[in-house]
Amino acid sequence: MSPVFVFLSQPNPFMADYIIVVNGKPQGPYPLAQLKDRGLHAGSFVKTPQMDDYKEAHEVAELRELLGLSKSNALPQYFATLDVRLLAVIIDLFIIFAVFAVLVFVLMFFVDTKEAKIVVAASGLVIIPITKLIYGAIMEASPRQASWGKVLMGIKITDEAGERITYAQGFARNFSKLICILTLGIGYLTGFFDRRQQCLHDKIAGTLAIKDRLL
Repeated sequence: MSPVFVFLSQPNPFMADYIIVVNGKPQGPYPLAQLKDRGLHAGSFVKTPQMDDYKEAHEVAELRELLGLSKSNALPQYFATLDVRLLAVIIDLFIIFAVFAVLVFVLMFFVDTKEAKIVVAASGLVIIPITKLIYGAIMEASPRQASWGKVLMGIKITDEAGERITYAQGFARNFSKLICILTLGIGYLTGFFDRRQQCLHDKIAGTLAIKDRLL
């Protein structure tokens, strides 16, 4: 009989497998090629047997290359707390309401009937919230990276790598706030239990609300 040779595959020491933290739980290890399918992003915590502790993905050269990041982004040090973010929302609503009130005041000169005036005034119940969502999406994706309320509170909106968000992310972030409202605010409360203060709409859009320094 001819001898039968059995070759046992050995792991390549230069292609380390990674443990990745998903929803607060370590999973894996997975080879590099599978990490994107496991939800890897710039802020994901990862670890190999050679690492002393977990690192964020953007800190590892081959993971930056995998994610298409041109450089290692500085990790944001401070995240905007929910109370500061609420104040920014109140400021934005006040600005939008003030503009709407001026427009209604002008329109009242061109409306004759009492019923029409009531309709014009009541339209704010729809116009103001929709305007807030669109205004927020555009301003947060702009070079300013914040609505005027956020600017006054020292807040910027970034992606999870600390970079400017796209307009698609801006609209996803703001319109997914409707989910938070439909869940009776539970989507907002998740920010209290997240180390980066990410509410549900932030997680959906992959965004962070950061501050340059603490107040």
